Order: sequence, then structure tokens, then C-alpha cells
Amino acid sequence: MTSARGSLAIVSQSCVFAGLLVGVLPGCQTARQQPVVESTVIGTPVSSAPEDERARSRIIEPVSLEVAAGPSDGPGPEPGSAASDAVPGTRFVESLPELEAYALSANPTLRRMQQEAAAAWDKTRYVAALPDPSVGSTFFVPPMNFEPDRQVADLQLMQMIPWLSRLKAEAQRACFEALAAENLYHAERLRVVGDLRATWFKYYVLNKQIETTLADQSQLESLIKTANARVATGDAQPGDVLLATLELTSLQEQLISYRQQIVATNAELNRLLGRDAAIAIQPPSEIAREFPDWDHGLLKAVALESQPEVAAARLRTAATRWGVEVARLQRRPDLTFGVGWVFMDAPGATMSDAGRDSLMLGVSTTLPLSRSKYEAMLSQATRENHAAHASMDEIVVRLDAQLRDLWEQAQASHETVQLYERSILPQARQTFEADLQALANNSVTFDRVVRDYRTVLNLELGLHRALGQQAITLARIRQTVGTDLVVVPPALPPSAAP
Repeated sequence: MTSARGSLAIVSQSCVFAGLLVGVLPGCQTARQQPVVESTVIGTPVSSAPEDERARSRIIEPVSLEVAAGPSDGPGPEPGSAASDAVPGTRFVESLPELEAYALSANPTLRRMQQEAAAAWDKTRYVAALPDPSVGSTFFVPPMNFEPDRQVADLQLMQMIPWLSRLKAEAQRACFEALAAENLYHAERLRVVGDLRATWFKYYVLNKQIETTLADQSQLESLIKTANARVATGDAQPGDVLLATLELTSLQEQLISYRQQIVATNAELNRLLGRDAAIAIQPPSEIAREFPDWDHGLLKAVALESQPEVAAARLRTAATRWGVEVARLQRRPDLTFGVGWVFMDAPGATMSDAGRDSLMLGVSTTLPLSRSKYEAMLSQATRENHAAHASMDEIVVRLDAQLRDLWEQAQASHETVQLYERSILPQARQTFEADLQALANNSVTFDRVVRDYRTVLNLELGLHRALGQQAITLARIRQTVGTDLVVVPPALPPSAAP
């Protein structure tokens, strides 16, 4: 754990929310501060206030550059190469960070959830406000006689005042619901970036498969020429040429499948970017091969602190707690205050104060008599609170299992890559080269050389698949923990420093 913590850093951007509802009728006083960039080395604990005092929403920005040598680092592909052969049309040369920034601004799902979160915050601006006053008037035709006066009309202004504690609780609930909606938006940003990175690395694998297959196709054509020459001299049978030709046809079949998959992957990238599926994207030429020194316990701790989905679940739980308080205060009566002006007249009266207008003051209240109704409201709110707690536990357990699975997949992919690069692939190439040289002396059969060639091809494709799977799994881990985990290079000793 110590080595892992010493070699890891978090680069995250978070919004800190403080000062929750301290007034009686001020509405939502949750202060939304500007995003603050945090750079925290794992191993240094970050103190966190209770969730009722501080609610935190996480945001992921495209800060981790997964592409070691992006496609924009050099000239475009040459005509006839695998890159130019994959998807027809003019290609957009874009790096992965550029695609992430574009997706975060143009993805329609993100735009929808951003508006939904903004709508939830708009609700907090009025949920604690008093109801609108009402004005009413009554005209008597003919006027109502009160000898010697007559009542001609009256004008009333009324204002209903709900129970103030209930208004405050409703404002608190609305604030927590808005915070939860905003964190769900940040979680969706993580999902979009994770899907984009995974599809990008799949795009790399497919492009490498096409490049490798085309290169091996050229080598196989050279073998066919050699076999034809041997048949002409009587050193080989015509069946050797047919065997190599059949292998060449099999490669062409694979290329058809790879081209179909790369077109579909290009369309999926454009879907995540929120643009037309026909736009061609330049595939990456390289991806990062570094493998971080993490562990499951470390990843779980970071996820519980940084994952917006966990924060949203906590905020929903807090919102339902205030929902219980709102349900409890539904029993409290609402008061309505009114003031009225009575218009009087007294035609023909001799008294000096006859026909004098009157002022009318009134107050009324609701009567919460139905005990069963309010008990049902309280029971509903309580069960919703219990459900929110269970949902929180469900998310934590799911993230724990998901991180365990992803980390094991990442380790297996890394070990597979090392096995391919250090042992299997070099040995297969040596075997193929040795048999190819022995073929000139008729020491081995031609079909054995073809089998060796097919083995090398399959191993090269397997290496690219393992590299892509490693990169995809690390991208999914970053998505699951809720922040970009960056491998910190080891510090140079003082004597080696320049």
C-alpha cells in the first residue's frame, strides 16, 4: 500500500457547497462556489465534513492524456496504408483530449442532464416563498340595508402563511435534490468520457489489426512467389501454392470483418460526440503502455471520496430525511390573514357618521383532523428514506465489486502483454524465421512454414488486443473511481538531479 500511495496522484476538479439554509424563510442559501482544482497525493488523508455541512460534487476534466503519441503528432496516413484503408472520406485529425472536450460540450445526454440540474436549482429559488396573496371583492345589488346605512361593496386582501418550519424543511429538501441532480450530471460526464476512451482504444486495436493483417498479407504473397518458384524447379508440390493461396483468402476475409468493425466504431465515437456518424476520425497510432501501481483498497477509498454517484446517493438520503421532516410538519395548521374594506353609504341620513366605511380584519386556519392521512404521509416519507439508505449501500457494494473485477482484469491484461512481448511473440518469430531458412534447404515442409506464419499473425493480433484491453480497463477504473488517477514518475535522487 505504501508504494502504491507514493506513486499515485489525483487530479480532480470539484465544486464545494457550504452554508446550508440558516434562515427561517431565506430559501436555499447553499453557496455554490467556483470550481477549485485539487491535486492531492494519495496517502495524505483529506478531511471531509459531515454531509449535512458540506456537499461535494465531483467533475472530471480531460486532464489525463492516454495517448502517448497522438495522431496529430505527425503527418496523415499514406495512401494504401491501413489507416487510410479503414474508413473512407476526409478524416478529422483529433487527439483524445480534444474529443473529450468536444463530447463534454456537445453530447446531447449531457446537455439534457445539465438543463435538468439547472432546473432543479431554479426550483430552490421559489420553493420557500410564500403563496401569492389573493384579492377579492363583493358588490351588493341592490345594496344591503342596515338602517340607516347601506353596504354597497367590500374589498378583501388575504395572505396564507404556511407553517414556517415546513417551508424551511421544503427548501432544504429542494437544495439537496438539486445537489443530487448536479452530481448525477457529473456522473454522466464520467460515463461519457469513459465510453469515449474505451471506444477510442478499441479503435486503436482495430486499426492495428488491419495494419498487421496487411503487412502479413504482403509477407504471405512473398511466400506464394517462393512456392511457385519451388514448384517450377520441382522442389515443391502444387498443393503448397494452394495452401498459401487459401491462407491469403482467409486474410482477406478477416480484413472485411475488421473494416466493418472500424466503421461501426467510428460511428460510435461520433455518437458519443453528438455529431453525424459519417464523419471520419483518424485512429490513434499509439496508446500509453505504462501500468500503475494501484491496489483494490486504494481504488475503493478514492471512489468513496470522489465518485459523484456516491455523492448523489448521500445527497438523496439527506433529501429524504428532510422529506420526513416535511411530512411530520404537515400536521401543523396553515394560517390565513385577511384585511377588508367595507364600502357604506346612507342616503338621506341625518347622523354625522352615517354611511361611514368600515375596516375588517380576519384570520382563519386549516384543521388537520384526519390522523390516518398524515400518518400515511409520514410512513411514505420514512420508507423513502429507508429506500435511499439501501440505494446508498447498493451503490457502494456495486462499486466495490466492480473495482475488484476491473483491477483483476487490468492486472491480467498487463501480465498478458508482458508475456507476449517477453516470451511468446519473440519465440514464435524465431521459430518462423528458422523454419523459413530451413525451407530453402528442404529441411521442413511448406505447410509447416505457413502454420508458423499463422501463429505469428495470431500472436501479434493478440498483443494488440491485450494492449487495448489494458487501456480500456484502466479507463473504466478511472471512470469508476470518479477522478483521473495519474501515475507519478519516481523522483530522481539529489545526486542524479541536473
